[in-house]
Amino acid sequence: MKVTYTQIGTIHSPFKAPEGTPIQPGGASGVPGTVEVFPEYVEGLKDLEGFSHIILIYHFHLIRGTSLLVRPYMDAEAHGIFATRAPKRPNPIGISVVRLERVEGNLLHIRDVDIVDGTPLLDIKPYVPEFDIRNVQSIGWLEGKVHKLGDARDDGRFLEP
Repeated sequence: MKVTYTQIGTIHSPFKAPEGTPIQPGGASGVPGTVEVFPEYVEGLKDLEGFSHIILIYHFHLIRGTSLLVRPYMDAEAHGIFATRAPKRPNPIGISVVRLERVEGNLLHIRDVDIVDGTPLLDIKPYVPEFDIRNVQSIGWLEGKVHKLGDARDDGRFLEP
């Protein structure tokens, strides 16, 4: 079965290339950006401004190829792609929870952006703590490594096919 998605907008950020881009919103605190929603989808933004945070779902458009084993940014060891947030996935889909500052027509002004400029937007969902926060017991191989998030940046390792 073939599955296809339609781009509903474009994400804009100060990051013109993957190299140097923060690897998660938690490492991009305060970084501004905008989301340009295409005119035919603007009606769907009604009532979004009432949320302080939103989930952006997007396509990793610069990634070529896939790897089932990857060496993620915060570890020297290879891990299965599904045990990481690395972009070289069978379906190159990314997610980021960002802070929504305001909506102006078809533009969403956001903060905490960890996304490369020009990234195709696939969907927007409101972030709701009661839906999205879980009492997590374990974070696998990331245990003892998440303290590296503030300094972790993309080094281009996932751009090669």
